[in-house]
Amino acid sequence: MATLNISMPDEMRAFIEARVSMGEYQSASDYLRDLIRHDREETERLLVEGVESGTARPLDMAELKKRAQALLKQEKTL
Repeated sequence: MATLNISMPDEMRAFIEARVSMGEYQSASDYLRDLIRHDREETERLLVEGVESGTARPLDMAELKKRAQALLKQEKTL
């Protein structure tokens, strides 16, 4: 198995150490492997969802702008 050294803020390290100390993971390496595994699964799920969503259609910038403006207008009324 390969070794990878990473740098991170103290807060992130403390978060990982807390997860390990609560018994959720055996080590920081286990936590990071699990995090990467879940990220890969989510990426694959999104790719499959995209492929299964059908044929892409040309992007209509005018329609996109119209939708964005409608969403902004709706958000302002909330």
